Amino acid sequence: MDTKKKFFDYIENGYTTKGDFINLGAAMLGEDTVTNAFVKLPLKTFNRHGLIAGATGTGKTKTLQVFAENLSNAGVPVLLMDVKGDLSGLAKASSGHPKIDERHKKIGFPFEAKEFPIEILTISEQDGTRMRATVAEFGPTLLSRILDLSETQSGILAVLFKYCDDNKLPLLDLKDLKKILQFATRKGKSELEENYGRISTASTGAILRRIVEIEQQGGELFFGEKSFEIDDLLRVNDNGNGIISVLRLTDIQDRPKLFSTFMLQLLAEIYETLPEQGDSGRPELIMFIDEAHLIFKEASKALLNQIESIVKLIRSKGVGIYFVTQNPKDIPSAVLSQLGLKVQHALRAFTANDRKAIKLAAQNYPDSEYYDTATVLTQLGIGEALVSGLNEKGIPTPLVRTMLRAPMSRMDILSSNEIQKVINSSVIYNKYAKEIDRESAYELLIDKIENINKEIEQKEEKKKKKIKTTSNRRSTRMNPILKVVTSATFIRGVLGILKKVMR
Repeated sequence: MDTKKKFFDYIENGYTTKGDFINLGAAMLGEDTVTNAFVKLPLKTFNRHGLIAGATGTGKTKTLQVFAENLSNAGVPVLLMDVKGDLSGLAKASSGHPKIDERHKKIGFPFEAKEFPIEILTISEQDGTRMRATVAEFGPTLLSRILDLSETQSGILAVLFKYCDDNKLPLLDLKDLKKILQFATRKGKSELEENYGRISTASTGAILRRIVEIEQQGGELFFGEKSFEIDDLLRVNDNGNGIISVLRLTDIQDRPKLFSTFMLQLLAEIYETLPEQGDSGRPELIMFIDEAHLIFKEASKALLNQIESIVKLIRSKGVGIYFVTQNPKDIPSAVLSQLGLKVQHALRAFTANDRKAIKLAAQNYPDSEYYDTATVLTQLGIGEALVSGLNEKGIPTPLVRTMLRAPMSRMDILSSNEIQKVINSSVIYNKYAKEIDRESAYELLIDKIENINKEIEQKEEKKKKKIKTTSNRRSTRMNPILKVVTSATFIRGVLGILKKVMR
């Protein structure tokens, strides 16, 4: 058996699937594409998470686009974190190109141009359907980890949440949270300490500073109502295509704390909302996080632990998370070990550190008799990648150099007018367009403080009246000494008059 035929059988056996699958492209032997040696990834394994890595300009975003398109075709909703702003083109069909046709001829199936249903979302000042969440939905535990609070500070935050629950004070936005912190160390200090224990002013001050940090990164736009409902990420259109939700994050890159705050809350909310799925054969939702290093940048150990826990648990809800970044080392090893599918684009060896990183990256992939992984990583062309996934039984598939299929949609961004048309056609935009500022902890605490001040004023007024009344009573009762003096004066006066008469 010649090498090419043996290699073809190697791919066929490793990537055979009986159920629904995504055809990622064709396997390559050296520089040559082996036509019809398709790299087929079972749809049922997509909730086992994944990684798309590679140097700038090697095709990561186009690979993400290919995944999103094919998942949508299979009826699976997709959420894309669009940090660079170059994924909106999914809404328009590709204009095609001779090089695309040539690529697909090598792969073994014709190119099809197609547009896909998208929803444009935002958590900042950009246009799009607004995503918000309330402070109460975070809860004290998650919020403490995001704010990187100490054990004592976390305990105080939990007490304040409990106080608000007990007194029906809704915590909706950051001004509510700041107000209860201020209240706890001022007008409400005695009440809280009497019923819930000592509240340290130093601790509340530290918590307040962390909240201000989130606020300065634009957090006030994210916290509040109306809360975004997870079901709106799980929609399918009338043709059975999964809706691709594109969350625009182009103005978030320099605000990692806000980005990680949002991501962790969203993952936690998805986990709490969705039921256990079991072995259904298809995922409920697939998330792609572009520029994933932003989540882990400046993240505390507690935050990293929380992300690791959610990544482990959320796949049971039928949710797959795919991290897109330049190098696998951008992802903490505890998270990286949870990723079942890895798509590695080229890495560049310009420096000694680059070469060291390539050797480390190669160790994340299974050995192959057909490839020297570390060498191939520097030789991959644009639109080529090393792929290793899971078969239907959850067993790692053979490592394979792959000629990736081209995106069916536009490989460029939409114009401003085109984006506005997408937003205008949204069936959920108006549902979240208006910011709701109902009576919450902020307003109720202001009223409570006013009542406390009135009570204090009334007590002071009563005290003043009591003092005045007592003073008046004293003035009406004559001092005994004064009485003696007055009597003596009176007697001297009478005796003086008598003396004059007798004369």
